[in-house]
This record gives sequence, C-alpha cells and structure tokens, in this order.
Amino acid sequence: MVSQALQTLIAARRVANYAMELGLEVARQETRPVYDHMGAVLADSVLQSGLSYNSVVRPRINNIFTKYPDYTQTSMLVDLVQQGEVSTFMSWTHEEKIGRFEALVIFLKDASIETVGELKECFTSKNFIGSLRSVRGVGPKTIDYMGCLVGVDSVAVDRHVKSFAKRVGIVEDDYDFLKEVFCYAADLSAVSRREFDAWVWHRESSMSVAQMAFSF
Repeated sequence: MVSQALQTLIAARRVANYAMELGLEVARQETRPVYDHMGAVLADSVLQSGLSYNSVVRPRINNIFTKYPDYTQTSMLVDLVQQGEVSTFMSWTHEEKIGRFEALVIFLKDASIETVGELKECFTSKNFIGSLRSVRGVGPKTIDYMGCLVGVDSVAVDRHVKSFAKRVGIVEDDYDFLKEVFCYAADLSAVSRREFDAWVWHRESSMSVAQMAFSF
C-alpha cells in the first residue's frame, strides 16, 4: 500500500511534469500581487470567491487603490465599518460579503493586527490560522488566498487548481492534499509556490474564456 507521503510526491511529480510539458519554464507568469494595503487585502479576499476576477473583482480593487489610497491599516477600516461605508468602499451591495469584510476587520482589530506586515507574520502561527477559520465564511481557500496577497509563498486551491489536477488524472479533491501536491510541484519545478499558483490560474482561466467564446 502506497503511503500518503509517497502518494503526494507521485502526484506532485505528475503535476510538475505536465506543467513543464505545457511550457512552464518559458511562460513564467508574474505572481499574484502583494498588497501593502489592508483594505485591498480584505476586499480582494472576500470578493474573489465565486466571482469573475478580471471583470468583477479587479476593477473594484483598482477602485480602492484609486479612491482610498490611505486606508492601509486596520484602524482606518474600523472607521469605515462604524460609519456604515463598507458597501461604498467595496462597490458591493450583497450583505454576505459586506458582513464577511466587517467581521474580518473586527477580528484583526481584536487581534491588534494593524498592518499588512503584521498580518503576514501571523500566518506562521497555527493558532492564528485556527482563530481566523472561526470567522464566518472564512475557509482554507480564503486563508491561503489572503496569505498569497500578503506575500506568503503558498497555493490557494480553487477550481482552476482542481481542473488542472484532473487533467493529469488526480481525482482526489481533498483541499489539504491538493495544496500539498501543488506546493511540492512548484518546488520540483524550481519556481515559487506563488508563481506556480499564478501560472495555473492564468492558464486555466484563459482556457475557460476560450471555451466560452467557442460555445457561442
């Protein structure tokens, strides 16, 4: 019987080999951006789930940078929450995502985390990650995605990662398993995990757009 560790490494090698065959070495993509702006970090982390990034999320994050360049710290976001201005800040009206943003702001305030640099340091703490998971609607993907935005070298397992895995015959869809597989695949490919994550995202999202265009 193959051990879990060996199974993970075998799957990682298959992912890495396939990525190399597709031109990973010559098509190196930029990594996901690292924000030094707490408002942008939280808004991006909250909005990205279930929405088109290019057409829905990115314009709103760009708007935040343009209209709220100084809202870089948690205390400034607390003021937004208290004034009921989160919807305007995010250019969003659905209560679920607004509520999640507000809950994250209060969580960071209570944890005395003021800057993006302080938040990045906290990602090394398992206790902090466990506490962050207690925020309603915040799961492992949101946490890993947020980690990438603050500069943590990791992979956020989304539908694009799952689609890529299925292309090489990996049917296991457990989040932690796929995260390990793609992190190790990046290591085997001698690229940063954030860079590999971005490369997979760009490739799979562009394929989805092409398939949608072809269907019309």
